[in-house]
Amino acid sequence: MNREKLEKYILETYGTEPDFPWKDETDYAVFRHQTNRKWYALIMRIPEDRLGRDGRAPIDVVNLKCETALIGSMLSEPGIYPAYHMNKDHWITAALDGSAVDDTILMLLDLSFGLTAPRMRRGKRAADMQDEK
Repeated sequence: MNREKLEKYILETYGTEPDFPWKDETDYAVFRHQTNRKWYALIMRIPEDRLGRDGRAPIDVVNLKCETALIGSMLSEPGIYPAYHMNKDHWITAALDGSAVDDTILMLLDLSFGLTAPRMRRGKRAADMQDEK
């Protein structure tokens, strides 16, 4: 999967346009929930040696929030790395150069979207349940 394909999938699936919060980093695209503004994906172009690879060629990657218990096993997958420049206990990085399996990236994206989704407040849930009676 490449950057363009992933950005198209995000727009079609979640209706989210990229946000570019850093003026000097125009290759850094943030995707966030419209309601709570939490990030669920960050696409960047970084030198590949930042992932522990040999070489300094630029590579597109995506950072995704991940369940802590899943991170260890995901790191054994091709093209999946410890989070670049984010909390490695809660985030993971996937290379967008074809080395990571497309289905793995999309599964991680869906997981990240769910982990960062707005939570319904307890009082609101109770009120909604009363309305259903």
